Amino acid sequence: MTIKETAYAKINLALHVRRRREDGYHELETLFAFVDCGDFLTARSAQHDSVETIGEFAGGIENPFDNLVAKALSVLPHPDGLAITLEKNLPIAAGLGGGSADAGAVFRIVRERHGLPDDWRERAAKLGADVPACVESVACIGRGTGTELLPVKNDLSGMPVLLVNPRKPVSTGPVFAAWDGVDRGPMPEGTVDDITRKGRNDLLFPAQQFCPEIAQVLEDMNDSDPYRVGMSGSGATCWAIYKTADHRDKAARELAEQEPQWWMMRGNLR
Repeated sequence: MTIKETAYAKINLALHVRRRREDGYHELETLFAFVDCGDFLTARSAQHDSVETIGEFAGGIENPFDNLVAKALSVLPHPDGLAITLEKNLPIAAGLGGGSADAGAVFRIVRERHGLPDDWRERAAKLGADVPACVESVACIGRGTGTELLPVKNDLSGMPVLLVNPRKPVSTGPVFAAWDGVDRGPMPEGTVDDITRKGRNDLLFPAQQFCPEIAQVLEDMNDSDPYRVGMSGSGATCWAIYKTADHRDKAARELAEQEPQWWMMRGNLR
């Protein structure tokens, strides 16, 4: 039996950092959203678990047996082995939760074959703060370190979106460490559209200290007259939402002509 899953790209439509915690993490409020494209996983029955990584960004994973796909397999009970091929289409250290999305896809694969244990949320959270949200991969609000999830009315589902990354990896830890510690207020309430329009990303300024190209990406994307534009997570990937697919595709073509070295992905919000 072969199961195929998309590891949907995660984007943060708002990310409010409230305080540094004593455990070294940060208290935050974020609006998770997901794009209907990303990495792809193919799982087949096997005697033993194995992970093979292919695709444009496969080389960015130093040890394929120590990535989040393998770790997700190790924390989930399953009576038979799974041979998983991971097609890595999302850039590494890009603010898209690529590894977390891959782990979330593994949870869905195991759920389809065998079901998940009752404590799957705790198991997911131990793999990374974004992993619980990536299991269902639907828009939701994250609190705490991002693992306390709340539902939200998604009135932007289906909207065309463009992802752009200047091909500069940005590590999450240093960006959080560079946050100035100023609480700029809570994330607004309301629908996905409300929060996207009124929210912000508190990691934008510290991320630009490590990747100044983010400012150029945002400027060029703003010039394409999007409905809304912002940076995802700790960067460097930026997103732009458009009212029509034609508008998005035109913007993508023009950006590709201006900056052919940038990575881009087109999709729609789930």
